[in-house]
Amino acid sequence: MKNGPALLFAIFASLTAMPTLAHHGQAAYDRSARLTLTGTVTEFRFINPHAQIAFDVVTDSGEIQHWKGAVTSPNKLARAGWSKSTLKPGDEIEVTGLGGWNDARSMHVNRIVTADGHALQMREQIEGRTIP
Repeated sequence: MKNGPALLFAIFASLTAMPTLAHHGQAAYDRSARLTLTGTVTEFRFINPHAQIAFDVVTDSGEIQHWKGAVTSPNKLARAGWSKSTLKPGDEIEVTGLGGWNDARSMHVNRIVTADGHALQMREQIEGRTIP
């Protein structure tokens, strides 16, 4: 079997690459559970691979729930005009995204609206088109 080592390498490479590819999927989020929450930013981390927002939501019963949201990469956010100070502790925001499967208080954030009603751009705009 002349091609045995090459075949084994190809199998090994494909198996080890799968976890890397899975990282960029949304398997951790329930696509049928679109949430919109209003809360107060407690922390904004402008870090790779995804910026992170921690925010508190006050329920109807007065309970404070601590939520966390994953946003797109800082590189994409920077091209859309963001910086590490775009969101600050104390900012009131409305957050829309997909709820987490295993962690009831986590989400993949698709949209953020500030207290003054301004929707924060999360993708770069070029000539009227949104760049993914």
